[in-house]
Amino acid sequence: MIESFADKTTQKLFEGSSPKRFRSFQAQAERKLQLLDSATHCEFLRSPPGNHLEKLTGNRSGQYSIRINKQYRLCCSWDDNQPNPSAVELTDYH
Repeated sequence: MIESFADKTTQKLFEGSSPKRFRSFQAQAERKLQLLDSATHCEFLRSPPGNHLEKLTGNRSGQYSIRINKQYRLCCSWDDNQPNPSAVELTDYH
């Protein structure tokens, strides 16, 4: 279960709103958010392989990302001491 969101726009999408910024890929983003919400461990996100689960480095050290499309990623913080993902955000960090 998702603990917290890093931004209100991602939270609104999760709660069923339709933010303009995400409309072109809203269905994919909603599916990935549901997958993240139901995950019991970070490794659960390795399947399907299309998620492209990555452990991030640099200024996003300590975060993981899964792919929404070629441009956008769903990022979150998740460590072994934490049972649920937190600081979830849908972003174009490239």
